[in-house]
Amino acid sequence: MIRPELLAPAGDMERLNAAVRYGADAVYLGATRLGMRSAPQNFDADALAQAVGFCHQKGVKVYLTANVLAHNRDLDGIEAYFRTASDAGVDAFIISDLGLFTLARRYAPQIDIHISTQMGVTNYEAANTLYEMGAKRVVLARELSLDEIAAVRAKVPAGLEIECFVHGAMCVSFSGRCLLSNYLTGRDSNHGDCAQPCRWQYALMEQTRPGEYFPVFEDEGTYIMNSNDMCLIEHIPELVNAGITSFKIEGRAKSAYYTAVATNAYRAALDGYFKNPADDYRPQPWILEEMNKMSNRGYCTGFFFGDPKEDAHIFTAGGYKRDWRVVAMVERCENGRLWLTQRNRFFENDEIEILSPGREPIRLTAADMKNDADEKIDCVPHPMMPFSIAFDGCVPHGSLVRMAC
Repeated sequence: MIRPELLAPAGDMERLNAAVRYGADAVYLGATRLGMRSAPQNFDADALAQAVGFCHQKGVKVYLTANVLAHNRDLDGIEAYFRTASDAGVDAFIISDLGLFTLARRYAPQIDIHISTQMGVTNYEAANTLYEMGAKRVVLARELSLDEIAAVRAKVPAGLEIECFVHGAMCVSFSGRCLLSNYLTGRDSNHGDCAQPCRWQYALMEQTRPGEYFPVFEDEGTYIMNSNDMCLIEHIPELVNAGITSFKIEGRAKSAYYTAVATNAYRAALDGYFKNPADDYRPQPWILEEMNKMSNRGYCTGFFFGDPKEDAHIFTAGGYKRDWRVVAMVERCENGRLWLTQRNRFFENDEIEILSPGREPIRLTAADMKNDADEKIDCVPHPMMPFSIAFDGCVPHGSLVRMAC
């Protein structure tokens, strides 16, 4: 039985810290070019070296995304790009372009290569060919069923790792290869700059009635291309039995809070399963509750258990559902008090939760609030304000304090 790696997204150093603190075995991140997410801050050469050093001290691997559909202009300076990443000590490149594959092998031959989902690997022959070319891992297309994934695992060498997305945003286009953003906004979706027009609300207009819009549904428009998010946390046994090497959480453009909650939940679910690896294992209720305490568009299981035909997994609203927010970070526990740094305004007697790595959240009322001068207060209105509340116990530094919106 393979004990799968838990792979978390890291759009910047704050999100990387959250991923590592809450239990990721590996993180994937982007440099300032060639990655499929241009919105996050990403990592320049110095930040990349710092990130790799930090992760390796914690026993966490780092995979660098070089997975755009590369144009000729992207090859300028490519030798320096791969050598800089190699010098930083990244553990693997995530690549979707065969030219970049060849150049990575030439300029950084000691670094593993993972084949991005952008390449759209859907069968074992393609996986075997890539393995023979030198790939260490394939990230299978999200359009495969669990049975198809198991068949790929059975017909490729044991040395070829298989990575699959288990949580996060789904794309209306096959393996994310889409031109809708290019057409509507001029922003290249296959070059990390997608405007996500599939999330917009659409209506119909008849050619002879310009400006007169007809809703697709009876009484409203529809987000017809806006997919539900994938969530497979209730299917750990099936995923493990299929032979998946790495469980990947989508979301380099999402918040550090999202990274922390998703990573913590899947870490707890995986660890719970391997304590008692039964086919009927299901995570504890608090773990499942965490799925609705981070931003989401509603959940589905993607293509893992059949094609989405009946409901098409469409999320019929705009944006994300965000019902919880971070209000403080834990600094220390001291003399029956919990010292915090404010992140959002809240008041004494508000109901809050403390989320610590690997633990069920602690629910409590914010009582006996004091500022850093030991003066009684009833609110923490100032950004980064230090304060304390009464607390019987202790939680680790860096734990998140949140409350329902």
